[in-house]
Amino acid sequence: MFKKILIANRGEIACRIIKTARRMGIATVAVYSDADARAPFVQMADEAVHIGPSPAAQSYLIADKIIAACKATGAEAVHPGYGFLSERTSFAEALAKENIAFIGPPVNAIAAMGDKIESKKLAMKAGVNVVPGFVGEIDDTEHAVRISEEIGYPVMMKASAGGGGKGMRLAYNEQDVREGFEATKREGLNSFGDDRVFIEKFILNPRHIEIQILGDQHGNILYLNERECSIQRRHQKVVEEAPSPFVTPKMRKAMGEQCVALSRAVGYYSAGTVELIVSGADPSGESFYFLEMNTRLQVEHPVTECITGIDLVEQMIRIAAGEKLAMTQDDIKIDGWAIENRVYAEDPYRGFLPSTGRLTRYRPPVAGWTEDEDANGRRGVEGVRVDDGVYDGGEVSMFYDPMIAKLITWGQTRDEAADLQIAALDRFEIEGLGHNIDFVSAIMQHPRFRSGELTTGFIAEEYPDGFHGAASTPELVKSLAAIAGFVATAEADRARHVDGQLGDTLEPPARWQVKIGDAVHNIEMVDGDMHVDGEHFDLSMEYDPGDRLIEAEVGDEELAVKVSKMRTGFKLTTRGATHIARVLPGHIAHLADHMIEKIAPDLSRFLICPMPGLLTTLHVNAGDAVEAGQPLAVVEAMKMENILRAEKSGTVKIVNAKAGDSLAVDAVILEME
Repeated sequence: MFKKILIANRGEIACRIIKTARRMGIATVAVYSDADARAPFVQMADEAVHIGPSPAAQSYLIADKIIAACKATGAEAVHPGYGFLSERTSFAEALAKENIAFIGPPVNAIAAMGDKIESKKLAMKAGVNVVPGFVGEIDDTEHAVRISEEIGYPVMMKASAGGGGKGMRLAYNEQDVREGFEATKREGLNSFGDDRVFIEKFILNPRHIEIQILGDQHGNILYLNERECSIQRRHQKVVEEAPSPFVTPKMRKAMGEQCVALSRAVGYYSAGTVELIVSGADPSGESFYFLEMNTRLQVEHPVTECITGIDLVEQMIRIAAGEKLAMTQDDIKIDGWAIENRVYAEDPYRGFLPSTGRLTRYRPPVAGWTEDEDANGRRGVEGVRVDDGVYDGGEVSMFYDPMIAKLITWGQTRDEAADLQIAALDRFEIEGLGHNIDFVSAIMQHPRFRSGELTTGFIAEEYPDGFHGAASTPELVKSLAAIAGFVATAEADRARHVDGQLGDTLEPPARWQVKIGDAVHNIEMVDGDMHVDGEHFDLSMEYDPGDRLIEAEVGDEELAVKVSKMRTGFKLTTRGATHIARVLPGHIAHLADHMIEKIAPDLSRFLICPMPGLLTTLHVNAGDAVEAGQPLAVVEAMKMENILRAEKSGTVKIVNAKAGDSLAVDAVILEME
């Protein structure tokens, strides 16, 4: 077994690998860029080596720097995590030349399966179902249009070397192909150094189901059941679960055996994932097609670990060291249900725009990497696990993936795992930047999610007009009004004890009017009891001024509410929505009806940058006439291109920015007449 390994990655996956290596008694070496100098994974590792500036292209993607760090520290093997160099054959070959073990699959398997075009050809030869499409290189946009028309719309354009939702465009018509083909090529080139694109038929009502593969260097290959990853946004997975609510034992066996056969055809070993697209309209499960094989550890591997009890990172290390698998296919069971939500630095209330900046507050529901000693350690604490790589006061950088953490829950049933997610998300405190906690909580509560009727179109279909918070019942709003009244009383009680105030000491207000949305409730504290609208309300809670998280009991229900003060009340966040509670003392509340409503300014004549990013293209100049919907500019953020369009027809009056400028959020790019 190795004595020391180097992790050629960063963030939560670097922490994940270090955690297992430490348990195995293996020393670890971290490599880090300027942006990651204070990152948790650097502190967790036994040694750390600085490898360059913040951009990945100057640090984490430079194989020579990784190899130099191995030589300097005496690391015998490298675990690449996911992304970066994890599926680059040249990196694995360079390590082999230096007699450094690669904790991953053989080079020929990476080459065969990492290239989406070649892997489809190989799958076809192996008798695996593949999605109809054009397998070959595409010359230019006109060629792409002809191919798309031959296949039949809708089609999916994909970068051959793509992954992680990058380098993918869905086209419903010729215009979509003309607008998206070149952008797909650029994203492939910028993110993966390869601008080749292929086009395939987009299957309507599809489910994204993947099979976890594990093989050793002695010819043993197993499948570790499936994961359902159908809930995606921009082809980026948001929710993953294991097992799938759609897959039957018969389907699982058919899919697993076919994926093992495909893996065997390329002599695969280590952990790998075969991704399948499955027609949700076919309950037989026979309509499944090969999409691609990821020759690395997946982001969502924890849900498989939770239901099988197998540490995938440990197995990868043991396999790379030449050990045989200690289990057979018959040993692979399904114990309970696991769900993973990816907590991203993106603002669902603003169209999921990337959000970078400092984490002024970071408090996960359980500390990252903690676990019960007497339970399956891969299930965290009482079924709640947090895999993270950030810290309170740290920064989510523009240079890397916007993931803050992964929240994994395990329960005996799917509903139990989902309920644990909701409770844990309510207790997940993040401040300083936009995040998607409300959004994923809303998904966990959604009736369609609970029914298991999932497709990759779930988010687009259920939130066609964007996300505005989870739906709230009148009962929940009433509970929040009671909590706001309790908090207001506690704040007023403290305020009356401040020294140096004029006049006599006053009794704290006991009557409040709380307005949340259109609902208005009258709150009164009578002899320590809560009354709402004149009736006794069963509320049990504690609050000290300054508390940010309230644990309340409303009747028999537990409710965790994040609270922050506002000028005329509080912002209350729970159950997937943020509520603004206007709280006024009862004796003056009626005066609010006489306040003048502030009218928001008309900003439609401005093209405003919706997120921090790089202005890569500006299509117009001052004096140009534009039509509504016309592309005006392209802003790149988190390696994704975002096309900004005209809200209305008009003439460009002033242009305030130029291509190459780094823009702040809400920066005015141009103004219309």
